[in-house]
Amino acid sequence: MANLAPLPVPSETFVPRVPASIPVPTAPSRHSALVRVTHWITALCFLALLVSGAEITISHPRFYWGENGNVLTPVLFKLHIPSSRSLVPTGYGYVLPDQNGWSRYLHFQSAWIAVGTGLLYVISGLYSGHFRKSLLPVKTDLSWRAFSKAIMSHLRFERPSAAEAWSYNLLQRLSYLFVIFVLFPLVLWTGLAMSPAFTSAVPATVTLLGGRQSARTLHFFVP
Repeated sequence: MANLAPLPVPSETFVPRVPASIPVPTAPSRHSALVRVTHWITALCFLALLVSGAEITISHPRFYWGENGNVLTPVLFKLHIPSSRSLVPTGYGYVLPDQNGWSRYLHFQSAWIAVGTGLLYVISGLYSGHFRKSLLPVKTDLSWRAFSKAIMSHLRFERPSAAEAWSYNLLQRLSYLFVIFVLFPLVLWTGLAMSPAFTSAVPATVTLLGGRQSARTLHFFVP
């Protein structure tokens, strides 16, 4: 039997080179940066509007219908909470002192920031196709069966599948569209209808609602 020659021993041991860091693939972002920024700004504005609006309501928790209304006129309804303002007698009768100037300024400024942010979001959404791709219901969802299935799924607290988690379901799409294109314009309209400066330039803003007090009552319920 022939002797086998020994295998040559390498002078240097071969060590495979491993990269210092291996890039880990990340999941695609569900929303663009502009959508995220506008949503956070709107959320902060809504918080400011909620706090300032609550203070304004507490100062006079009575609501009317028509053009005029005060503590000496019949109310449509009232909140049974103590008012932060009371009648002060003067030589011309009783008046309500303005004690909530800060809340009105905050409410006004936050509202216009929300309007500007909302316009930016809507223009961007129309230009980029965000509404068409993410918010408009698909044809398969436009049926009573699909709508009832989505409602029952929410009532049963069912967790969405991995594929559904990356898109809005039917109820979410309809809710977003209703808030963006119905409730938001309506709250803006009723808010402007309470501004004497704006209604003097566009009287139809308040007359179509039945008066300034009607606009105030609707403004309270819309949000």
